[in-house]
Amino acid sequence: MTQTVPAGAAGVPDALARTRAAIQPAMEAAIGRLSPDVALLASYHLGWADAQGRPLEAPGGKLIRPTLALLSAEAAWADAEVGVPGGVAVELVHNYSLIHDDIIDGDTERHHRPTVWAVFGVGPAIIAGDALAVVAQQVLLDALPHGAPASALLADATAAMIAGQADDIAFEKRPVVSVEECVAMCAAKTGALLGAAASIGAVLAGAPPATVGALRDYGAHLGLAFQAVDDLLGIWGDPGRTGKPAGNDLRRRKKSLPVVAALAAGGEDADELRSLVVAEPSAAPLDDEQVERAAYLVEACGGREWARTRAKSHLDGALGALERVRLSPVPHRALADLAAFVVDRES
Repeated sequence: MTQTVPAGAAGVPDALARTRAAIQPAMEAAIGRLSPDVALLASYHLGWADAQGRPLEAPGGKLIRPTLALLSAEAAWADAEVGVPGGVAVELVHNYSLIHDDIIDGDTERHHRPTVWAVFGVGPAIIAGDALAVVAQQVLLDALPHGAPASALLADATAAMIAGQADDIAFEKRPVVSVEECVAMCAAKTGALLGAAASIGAVLAGAPPATVGALRDYGAHLGLAFQAVDDLLGIWGDPGRTGKPAGNDLRRRKKSLPVVAALAAGGEDADELRSLVVAEPSAAPLDDEQVERAAYLVEACGGREWARTRAKSHLDGALGALERVRLSPVPHRALADLAAFVVDRES
């Protein structure tokens, strides 16, 4: 049965702003643990500084993951502050993965700025990403009395994320990837960390396993919805909003959810799409005309609608998970609003 989504997700901007105010000092303290050279790269990536280390007023990322962490603590009947170490830790792991993803994908721009590796080099960027992953665990282990189980939760999610990323890279070399394999990859690559974000605050609050499990399942469904929307934006997103070139995923022949679903549809259009996006890893990126044609074929084969439907289905799953246990009403509603916001976003 379809769940009711709060109209407009109106409270989400306030929740994100509240998270920024709560999390920023703790994020700065975490980055302050790093050596100065590494801290510069991390600060640059986070949008806090330019390449020379001069402070910027840019707000940085969306902070969806730390917002989930704070809301999950409140949903488990604790103060939002209890979830701050979890919010910091998941945001650090998320950004570690982004720094490495940019290297793997060869992306030279993120959020309208040159990427870390493009400015400082591949080696320093790898080290900066590694440092963020380590500091994330240190932050949690300092959070008594429930830091150790929270650290274990994040370690398991990070391991799953890495396995999903490995599959994603392996798929680039495979001529055929099934829809089921692609969904499983996304569940690991994106769903695992969002599941951890949505439950880590509850772990830090000492919540019972049923509550932690329901919140983790909410986040896992949200992660799959998030990835479906992300893949749609990777093909049809407005570069002015996404901060990446139009059709970037198709240009790189990425086997994203809409593409794999389109290829699985069969028929002449799917065969033509396969001739465009399935190639040797050394093949040149698609040109603008080929990107436009591939996008048309993905839509003609039903890949765009399939991904939209899958996003809505996982939104229903996320909202359903929240109903399994008794949560504090106000954060419960905010979690539902945030899920709707993720599915309806344009960047």
